[in-house]
Amino acid sequence: MRSAMPPKSKSPRTVRTPLALPQLVDEKAEAFVATAITELVKSKIPFLVAGTFAVSAYTGISRPTKDLDVFCKAGDYTRILQYFKSLGYSVEIEDDRWLGKVYKGKFFFDVIFASPNGTMLVNDAWFEHALPVEISASPVSIVAPTELVWSKSFIQLRERYDGADVAHTILKTHDRIDWRRLLEYMEVHWEVLLIHLLNFRWIYPSERDRVPLWLMDELLSRLAAQRDLPLPQTKICRGRLYSRRDYEIDVTEWGFADVGGDLEMRPGK
Repeated sequence: MRSAMPPKSKSPRTVRTPLALPQLVDEKAEAFVATAITELVKSKIPFLVAGTFAVSAYTGISRPTKDLDVFCKAGDYTRILQYFKSLGYSVEIEDDRWLGKVYKGKFFFDVIFASPNGTMLVNDAWFEHALPVEISASPVSIVAPTELVWSKSFIQLRERYDGADVAHTILKTHDRIDWRRLLEYMEVHWEVLLIHLLNFRWIYPSERDRVPLWLMDELLSRLAAQRDLPLPQTKICRGRLYSRRDYEIDVTEWGFADVGGDLEMRPGK
């Protein structure tokens, strides 16, 4: 029997935990990040810290990093770039669909408002559920565990795979993940969510109960319903949502339709 889906509820209460920080590549990088965060706070433009900083905060894993991921809404990303440009920083619009960069010499931080494959868009809910912390003596907010898992679910390139970050975040913050909200985010791509949850169960067999039974039942029931249906008429390769490059042959030689994915950089980039 399927477990009943729980009624929609508010996000889990924020629980403050000791903040672990990633290991920046050198002291100059630390100074760059500290100054950048100070200026972001001074700008009064809403932003969130994500990426390695958020993973470290929630899991306690401190690993080397060379940059900072700043998330914002689409309408604020150009404001952030313009603000830092006025301060003498170099700025670059790497991809106007999701990513800008702010440079000071060899150091930089990313300004991100969506995912490269178009499946994720930063919105007000990200800010509503964010966790207030302190980084480099500045009060900031980091993305909530729910959005952190969502932001990393499609990062599955040959040279970079964030599945371990997803598994570690589930392990350490399962009680703070709003599983219903996560399912809403991944509704169209529920199979990707199921893949991550099965991966978690395989990695941590003794921790299977950290994923709600109702969610596993819901996803597996969708799989069962899909199993007996006819195959889709359109021949598509959704691997392009993971990596355009790794699945290029599927659309250039094997006859599959393209469904998205990040574009190749212009020559010289």
